[in-house]
Amino acid sequence: MAGEQPPPEVHLRVNSRRHSNVIHPVQIESPPPSAPPVLYTEVKHFKKWVPWLLPVFVVVNIAVFVITMYVNDCPKNSVSCIARFLGRFSFQPFKENPLLGPSSSTLQKMGALDVNRIIHRHQGWRLVTCMWLHGGVLHVLANMLGVLIIGIRLEQEFGFVLIGLLYVISGFGGSLLSGLFIQSNVSVGASGALFGLLGGMLSELITNWSIYDNKLAALFTLVVIIAINLAVGILPHVDNFAHIGGFLTGFLLGFVFLIRPQFEWVNQRYIPPGYSSASARPKFKKYQCILWGLSVILLIVGITAGLVLLLRGVDANDHCSWCHYLSCVPTSKWSCKTEPAYCMTNQIGNQLNVTCSSNGKSSIYLLQNLSSSQIQGLCTEVCS
Repeated sequence: MAGEQPPPEVHLRVNSRRHSNVIHPVQIESPPPSAPPVLYTEVKHFKKWVPWLLPVFVVVNIAVFVITMYVNDCPKNSVSCIARFLGRFSFQPFKENPLLGPSSSTLQKMGALDVNRIIHRHQGWRLVTCMWLHGGVLHVLANMLGVLIIGIRLEQEFGFVLIGLLYVISGFGGSLLSGLFIQSNVSVGASGALFGLLGGMLSELITNWSIYDNKLAALFTLVVIIAINLAVGILPHVDNFAHIGGFLTGFLLGFVFLIRPQFEWVNQRYIPPGYSSASARPKFKKYQCILWGLSVILLIVGITAGLVLLLRGVDANDHCSWCHYLSCVPTSKWSCKTEPAYCMTNQIGNQLNVTCSSNGKSSIYLLQNLSSSQIQGLCTEVCS
């Protein structure tokens, strides 16, 4: 009829990664006689957080790498170093470490994942400390770039508590799977935590499927980042078992930590007094609840079983003879043997004969008055 006012709308301002401000109108059943001004309500379930924790993690990882290189002191402990002008921050020979970083013995000293020490010396803390160490410049740059790109966006969406827990627990899950397969080599890196963020991002996409506008773009981004990190994972000092373990852990945690309420429930909850919505809706959809429950069960069972098997000294390679290639592919340029080398030495005049205990290779050097750490560096070259 002429003179009737159109029904008013109440707008909920929702911040999401798809748009800076997405407006969702709520239709009103019983409009008041006159149209009031438009109301805006900030929905706390889609609040934007200021990211600070993961940038702090990045700074910590870089600082630990610098300290590791200072402790390594290549000129003192090796006869040949890369970028010797850097002094004690110079890198180990490329054949020993193609990632431009420290020696395996230094990483072991700093807290790298070493299954033998975890089992026989009760150094379980290595399952956590290894995720703050890196095998080289290339390694730390690749991981920290991924953390900044993926982690900051997730922290903006879900806050520092949930994403901080996702990062740390995923890194621990990666260490567990790595420990079950990497029985002799030392292993380091935040790759497990990074892949946990990727896994969480994927499960968040699945469980909150309806609120994404561009699902294919999100999937493409995940595939590219995962492919790059898997390529780095075939190098020494980096293992894809940590990638896989971290990804699976983060994927399950995403269903638990990163679940969003459906928009219909948000609409009815934030309607101002005096208005009514069409029908009551549950906070979460049924498939979200099912995924949440299954993920909690699988996380508890998986982490518990992994710890028990690791502490009992189970070698997962006994049940998968080819799985070690997922961690490192040996080439003529580098060896996959990253555990500290052991050699027999014999000094006659200025001739030093070094024989590797593991592969039987031998080399003669015209050197004398070498320190024990320099001899260890030569031994590592022979065994590589």
